[in-house]
Amino acid sequence: MSKKAKINVQGTAITIVTQNESDFISLTDMVKNFDGGSSLIENWLKNKDSILFLGVWEQINNPNFNSLEFEGIKNEAGRNSFYLSAKKWLEKTNAIGLIAKAGRYGGTYAHKDIAFEFGSWLSPAFKLYLIKEFQRLKDDENRRLSLEWNLNRTLSKINYRIHTDAIKEHIIPKNITTKQAGILYANEADLLNMALFGKTALQWRAENPEEKGNIRDYATIEQLLVMANIESMNAEFIRMEIPQKERLLKLNQIAIMQLKSLLNHKDIKKLK
Repeated sequence: MSKKAKINVQGTAITIVTQNESDFISLTDMVKNFDGGSSLIENWLKNKDSILFLGVWEQINNPNFNSLEFEGIKNEAGRNSFYLSAKKWLEKTNAIGLIAKAGRYGGTYAHKDIAFEFGSWLSPAFKLYLIKEFQRLKDDENRRLSLEWNLNRTLSKINYRIHTDAIKEHIIPKNITTKQAGILYANEADLLNMALFGKTALQWRAENPEEKGNIRDYATIEQLLVMANIESMNAEFIRMEIPQKERLLKLNQIAIMQLKSLLNHKDIKKLK
């Protein structure tokens, strides 16, 4: 499991983890303040309607779901002797909608679709509050990520101005035409694209004809941070009159080094 967060639903702290870009909600946390506690999860799993719901969800979302084993479980469901735990369900059917973790910080987690269904079984009111708090969490995350992305995009644009000023002062000859200046600006912009992305803007456009915007609009947070850095560095390299070929090699090595560092940085990981 990767990213972890908590929400508060009617006085109950509930853990949410993200795995393979999907959100899983702790069923173990959900039942903390209900009579019966964790036994309610197994009671829910014994219910034939619950089994049918889990089976349909897996058939829609899991190409490796063992439908043959599911049919056997479905036929047994409802009998007095029938027993089903999350662990048994996972082992028998190769399901992906539930996660059973052992240990002190373990418990049973369910994909949000399944957790909401379980919430309905516990209490319709609890389910509604659960959905409300979950959506609040997602809205906060999206707002924070959008702000961070726009901040770094703006920083990249500001540094690009520094970069173009350096080109104007040290590369563009006097009395050059506007068209000729544009060619030089684009040439230096593509130097940065090559250093960071390994391709020019034109090459990216040819590979992505259906996409709107440009190569930098699809950059990751890490790439935008590095782009802002190498733009400033290139401006200084230009002022130092370092040849373009040599600048490209230097900037490429700097981009590689900085990306490796950022990809392993704990604060950057929190943004994902």
